[in-house]
Amino acid sequence: MSRKYFGTDGVRGRVGEAPITPDFVMRLGFSAGRVLTARSGGQGGAKTGGRPEVLIGKDTRVSGYMLEAALEAGFSAAGVDVCLVGPMPTPAVAYLTRALRLRAGVVISASHNPYCDNGIKFFSAGGTKLDDAIEAEIEAGIDAPIACVPSSELGRARRIGDAAGRYIEFCKSTFPSEFDLHGLKIVVDCAHGAAYHVAPHVFHELGAEVSAIGAEPDGLNINREVGATSLAALSGAVLAGRMDLGIALDGDGDRLMMVDAGGQVYDGDQLLLAVVKSRLRRGPVAGVVGTLMTNLAFEHALAVLNVPFARAAVGDRYVLEKLLENGWLFGGENSGHIICLDRHTTGDGIVSALQVLTALREEGGTLRSLLAGLELYPQRLINVPLSKGFPWQDHPAIIAAKREVEAELAGTGRVLLRASGTEPLLRVMVEGRDAEMVAAAAEKLAKTVQRTEP
Repeated sequence: MSRKYFGTDGVRGRVGEAPITPDFVMRLGFSAGRVLTARSGGQGGAKTGGRPEVLIGKDTRVSGYMLEAALEAGFSAAGVDVCLVGPMPTPAVAYLTRALRLRAGVVISASHNPYCDNGIKFFSAGGTKLDDAIEAEIEAGIDAPIACVPSSELGRARRIGDAAGRYIEFCKSTFPSEFDLHGLKIVVDCAHGAAYHVAPHVFHELGAEVSAIGAEPDGLNINREVGATSLAALSGAVLAGRMDLGIALDGDGDRLMMVDAGGQVYDGDQLLLAVVKSRLRRGPVAGVVGTLMTNLAFEHALAVLNVPFARAAVGDRYVLEKLLENGWLFGGENSGHIICLDRHTTGDGIVSALQVLTALREEGGTLRSLLAGLELYPQRLINVPLSKGFPWQDHPAIIAAKREVEAELAGTGRVLLRASGTEPLLRVMVEGRDAEMVAAAAEKLAKTVQRTEP
């Protein structure tokens, strides 16, 4: 599908620049409201009678106030009622939308990006990302003038005061009742993001001794030198406090990285393998979905376990699509999105951490011992700025350089070039057994792209 506004994870950009402006977001809300109303026949979610209702959550960016008001106005003009929950992790919005039988959920967040960016993403009534067909319908109506419904049909807004408590209880319910976290000392890094007021409570209420960092959002510090994309602070806190584990989330709470007592970092591939091993204790695992970025060592480790593996395009929505297509339950990305469909409908950093902790309780050891034997192949990822519309796929110099690197790897690694779905970047990734060769090859490819980019 050719997308004008929607990327791989909704609409995202710099605040104040198209499309992340108040007028655009109001039109986006209005168009989404019209589409959702038409598809529900005027009914809200699974409820009978009344107007459709949508849930709006956000992360801690200062721009969230402005965009929330614009979205609310757009939905109201379309005759859609709105439920507001304030700062709430993306997976919490997915859960609450489903639990409250609402028509859709909307998250105002730019995930791991800095505070100056923001975005809008949607969830269906079932708690999954909207499919391409519905996004296409919404896009088609964004640029049309707003035709407000009569005053008697305007949508209303209400605030759900116990949303955080509901989500905390849901997260705890995904951890086996026969286990607890007593005796574990855990540092939780909330990235100054949406999980700051829920994640520490989840682990504490399950029995852990919890120390929180990145839990003082001020609207401007989300993801700044903390969280799943910046792990030095977490490693330092674990070592300084002599803690057992560190858990890092990103700004909207759907990514997970972990750190062990020695400060060693574990990424999404490694943590997903820990979850799969845990599930294998209870029975067969039909298959696992990764992405084009998933480490080859992970694929090989699954082969040893006789677990089928498939790759999807980069983006958790594509992992989910492949899982549903294959009828499988487990998938993820090395960036920390982990999907366990036997626990939630979407990737959830807190729920994923609890599944890893379940594996540790079953094993009785450490992350290092649980994942012994998994040696990830060196990967080098370089982000190269990319002009909109630049035909990098067909450029002779880039094609030639890619073939040259693949010949050098001689079947011992992989090369991946892909345009980011959320930023104006070309991601250049090289993977192989030899770290020096991988680094040199990635630099060569990146420089080729830089020379050819206008």
